[in-house]
Amino acid sequence: MPRKTSYEEVPIHKLRWRLDPATLTFKNTDDLEPLDEIVGQRRAVEAFKFGMGIDSHGYNVFVTGMPGTGRMSTVRKMLEEISAKDRVPDDLCYINNFKNPETPILLRLKGGEGAAFKKAVHDFVELLKKQIPMLFESQDYINTKKEIMAAYEARGKGFFKSLDEKVKEEGFTLVDVQVGQIKRPEVMPMVDGKPTHIDQVEAMVEKGRFPKDEFETMKEKYASLKESVEQIFIELRDLQKEVQEKIEEMDRQAFMDNASDLAAPLMKKYKGKKIKIYLQNMLKDMGENLQIFNPQQPQVPGLPIPAASAEDRFQPYQVNLLVDNSEQSAPPVIVESYPTYRNIFGSIERIVDRAGVWRTDFSKIKAGSLLKALGGYLIINLLDAIQEPGVWQALKRALKSEQLEIQTYDPFYLFTTSGLKPEAIDLDIKIVVIGDAYLYHLLLNYDPDMKKVFKVRADFDTAMDKTEESIQQIARFIRMKTMEEKLMPFDRTAVALLMEQAVRMTGRQEKISTGFPQLTDLVREANYVAAEEKKKMVDGSHVEKVIQSRKFRSGMVEEHLQDMIDRGTIMIDLEGEVVGQVNGLAVYAMGDYMFGKPSRITCSTAMGRAGIINIEREADLSGSSHNKGVLILGGYLRKKFAQKKPLTMSASIAFEQSYGGVDGDSASSTEIYALLSSLSGIPIKQYIGVTGSVNQNGQVQAIGGVNEKIEGFFDCCLKKGAINSQGVMIPESNVKDLMLRQDVVEAVGKGRFHIYPVKSIDQGIEILTGKKGGKRKADGSYPKGSINKLVDDKLRELAEGLKNFAGDKGEEKKGGKKGCKQCS
Repeated sequence: MPRKTSYEEVPIHKLRWRLDPATLTFKNTDDLEPLDEIVGQRRAVEAFKFGMGIDSHGYNVFVTGMPGTGRMSTVRKMLEEISAKDRVPDDLCYINNFKNPETPILLRLKGGEGAAFKKAVHDFVELLKKQIPMLFESQDYINTKKEIMAAYEARGKGFFKSLDEKVKEEGFTLVDVQVGQIKRPEVMPMVDGKPTHIDQVEAMVEKGRFPKDEFETMKEKYASLKESVEQIFIELRDLQKEVQEKIEEMDRQAFMDNASDLAAPLMKKYKGKKIKIYLQNMLKDMGENLQIFNPQQPQVPGLPIPAASAEDRFQPYQVNLLVDNSEQSAPPVIVESYPTYRNIFGSIERIVDRAGVWRTDFSKIKAGSLLKALGGYLIINLLDAIQEPGVWQALKRALKSEQLEIQTYDPFYLFTTSGLKPEAIDLDIKIVVIGDAYLYHLLLNYDPDMKKVFKVRADFDTAMDKTEESIQQIARFIRMKTMEEKLMPFDRTAVALLMEQAVRMTGRQEKISTGFPQLTDLVREANYVAAEEKKKMVDGSHVEKVIQSRKFRSGMVEEHLQDMIDRGTIMIDLEGEVVGQVNGLAVYAMGDYMFGKPSRITCSTAMGRAGIINIEREADLSGSSHNKGVLILGGYLRKKFAQKKPLTMSASIAFEQSYGGVDGDSASSTEIYALLSSLSGIPIKQYIGVTGSVNQNGQVQAIGGVNEKIEGFFDCCLKKGAINSQGVMIPESNVKDLMLRQDVVEAVGKGRFHIYPVKSIDQGIEILTGKKGGKRKADGSYPKGSINKLVDDKLRELAEGLKNFAGDKGEEKKGGKKGCKQCS
């Protein structure tokens, strides 16, 4: 039979907030309009719109908040609404700088015109590739070239005719001699009517077959004639060069006349000064490199390198369309989900040419998301970006200077043989970075540039006020999700249970969670359960199954701990009374899952001066918050019992069978109860679990995880079959945080489980021991028979005992010294 208690308990209606489905104004979510507004983030939304609205340097937005609060989806929604009101930003192109190819020129064109300009230039170059070869194959061009060549040949023949006459007059003749692949005229004397080489004539002289004095005269004439031949060849080379230059100038002029006519429509369409200069320089460069129009590019002899393709030859005359906004109807909103240096800031690619050398040019410049979002908005997850080499520094530099100079972030860039310095691009962009509060404050404190480039913080909350309006908004949110993902409708019982779960997620009855991603997961999973049962509508039972299945999937560690408690491996008493021993309630956090279990806390006291010994701390198993709680415990004892006597005792406090570390101060009140029990000798009820922080004035303070702690102790009692009078003590300030499971609420309603709210240690020790704590009188004493009186008497006894013991030891020592003196 359940035991009756005379102590105040938490009323049933305060154990869990319930949403009566009948109070909802709809039968199922199909009756609702989908949500089209942002819910529960008024502060963040106002800050965000403020940052986006100010068109001044540095007003970018740093979004903070816990993951799962819908930061990314909310930011995207707001930016899409804001951007819809603005114009399409400019297109960006890089074009070749024919005078200095290492510094490509930037062109800004009206949004959508970049692709048209690129195509126009491409079509113009393709037209030249067809027209110019035809120009050089035309009959007029061939006839003009023949005339020039004919004049050249006539002048050349005139040189050789006069030379031939002079040679014959002197008794010589001109003979063509093969020198490699070239025939060259050679002056030879006529001997016996035959041309004979001068060396042969000299040999004849040595043999006496030719007069020596005549040979000497012949040598002089030969040298003079040979010099004349050499002079004529020099004149011929100059003539050939002159003719070649004349032909090239003719070709260039013919090309420029023809190409200028072809380029006229292009220049008429694009009247910008930069474009006009670019087209003029393009034609000039083509005119100086007319060989590119010759499709027959011979291979270089002796080298296994193929001739350049037409694509390579005409590459300098193409347009590199860096940013194309032709398909945009508003400023872009870009989310960079993989924020590497290359993806954000772009790069300059390099290739290996036919000679095996790394090279690059303006066409290899690639835009990153920072340029693609130019004139719009870029969203970056800062936690990802800040881990990438160079990204944070480059982002700050770009935002401070409001310019971007594209470079390749490459540790091996020094090994390349070419580099570019493209014209810098002015940045007109709003950056939104998403991170957490810790990262925000870390950068704010240690990076002086942070406040210069991110002047606005939009902080997302995890909860909002629970009102009829907010409940209706979340119901409309569920409707929106069922529409977007084509899910089944949710009836009012399912919606009510989802609302209750959203309230539990916040840990406060007056708040409701803004963790819409988690709520969406519950909606999807409930839809799946209903589909498995061949239902056409999701009801409350499906949502309850989802909640229970989540608990089961994540509850392996909890189950194993409970097994060890059940079999006695972990010793927990749930019945009877024991001196100096309390069941403290602890929470185990497993990342995405939390659960509570009782933990035995014991205290041992004795005469001494060691004070309160925190065994967990001595074993390096105690966190800083727990250490603080133990120190506060000492302060409470001194204020309560050491006003007229010293606090002289040795007390050790331990979490039994705890080997993984303890932190938090929620057990500080529990430790005081164990200490008071040990000092007073009054046993503590083991069927009541305890949690609560305490201050030096003995007031019990709120703690976290109150629902998990209560449910953990309830499950432990249920497993051991001890549900009849068990219960828990919680801080009175935690009552508003209660969102207990329905089975716990039902047990409380039947009087089989009890939840006691306490405000002070005196109130709590009375519940645990059945004896009054005792209020201090005017003379500083406590009522007879109270716990505080027993503790005070015990502490006085320990102090006097220690004093007497110290006096006896002093007398023994003094007597021993006298005896030694007499013996000596």
